[in-house]
Amino acid sequence: MTHETDKIKSNKIKNNKIKNKTKIVFVTGNKGKFIEIKEILEPFGFEVLQEKTDFPEIQADELEPIAKASAKSAADFFKIPVIVDDSGLFIEALNGFPGPYSRFVEDKLGNQKVLKLMKGETNRNAYFKTVIAYCEPNKEPEAYSGIVKGKIAHEERGNEGFGYDPIFEYEGKTFGELGNDVKNKISHRRRAIDEFLLKKSGVREPDF
Repeated sequence: MTHETDKIKSNKIKNNKIKNKTKIVFVTGNKGKFIEIKEILEPFGFEVLQEKTDFPEIQADELEPIAKASAKSAADFFKIPVIVDDSGLFIEALNGFPGPYSRFVEDKLGNQKVLKLMKGETNRNAYFKTVIAYCEPNKEPEAYSGIVKGKIAHEERGNEGFGYDPIFEYEGKTFGELGNDVKNKISHRRRAIDEFLLKKSGVREPDF
């Protein structure tokens, strides 16, 4: 997705902000994710609350069923609309690893060991994918996805962001170098949220 595509979609959403403020719970223990989602959603009429409660995750090789199952459990438990984020870094040279296991790998190995796995690899292509699952109590969850393509840097760069941001390079800079203001306009998480907002604001997604 190009900057121009992002700009067109963003303008469509800006012109169709949700009028009535909606309270929504974002289920995550990750402070960085919460801040990013809160900053993206609040201008569109959402009051975003954080809930750190952990719900059992199903084991799956795809992000969508994991996010949807967690959102369903959380919505029925809290009796309020919720969103759950499941994200992964997919590295081409490692056959998509760590993918849906990105959180575990980040916690147990960290960026330096991921870079070590990539030592000597000339193919640095990778992409971030986020699936945002939205669910209301006693209803079925909906899933919205966003992808941003980039490369794995040769070293950590930048002090912004969180997780794999310092090693994920997008158009010459890592997410750790871009800063939150720029990252929040083009990230995989932003693109997933844009899909959610397009659906909820009644705007048809443009054909690109």
